[in-house]
Amino acid sequence: PYLPRVYCAILRTVVLNTLHLSLDAIYIDVGPGKCDCALHVATVLQDMLDIPVHKTRNEDTTGFGTPISRSRMGLPQKFERITEGVRNAENPGDSPPACPPTAGFWGVPPRDFSLLDLFPDTTHVYGWTRCMENKTPADYDLELHYNPDIPTVFYAQSFCAKTALARHLALKHPHGLYLDSDVTAGGSAKAKIQAFLELSGVPL
Repeated sequence: PYLPRVYCAILRTVVLNTLHLSLDAIYIDVGPGKCDCALHVATVLQDMLDIPVHKTRNEDTTGFGTPISRSRMGLPQKFERITEGVRNAENPGDSPPACPPTAGFWGVPPRDFSLLDLFPDTTHVYGWTRCMENKTPADYDLELHYNPDIPTVFYAQSFCAKTALARHLALKHPHGLYLDSDVTAGGSAKAKIQAFLELSGVPL
């Protein structure tokens, strides 16, 4: 199937997965909790596949809390737990304790988790990823939230509509860095993060 490269790596991966996995049905969020591009991808999949493709809209407003986003834990492990939590509709019982933040990561889960290795364990998570943990992906007020007192990387996948918001908030933030990447996080992106954190005096 043809999916232009102007679509983010996450949605391109969705299409590739449908070609290589044995699936009974697909449920894809096409509402404000995801993006307009997901709606178009759902249309492509409906025409391409013989299995049902269900377009959904997750507009839940009951928050489950964001303890993982505010905990002391390796950033890759935080993202793994948050993304894994999407599969469970129940509130996780073991909430890790909060820690004072020394850095911030605002945005969506990157396609390449290796860039998260550069951040300290005391990094707090903001943006759409925090909305994911809260199980309210369409909560725009929560997505807009950030901490102006800590150096923060504002990240989005290349070709994602959220790049506009990430860049806008990075400019508003007293000490923000805008960054985007596509399928893999190259050396340039990682060098920017490392230099930004070191020059900001963040203990690594």
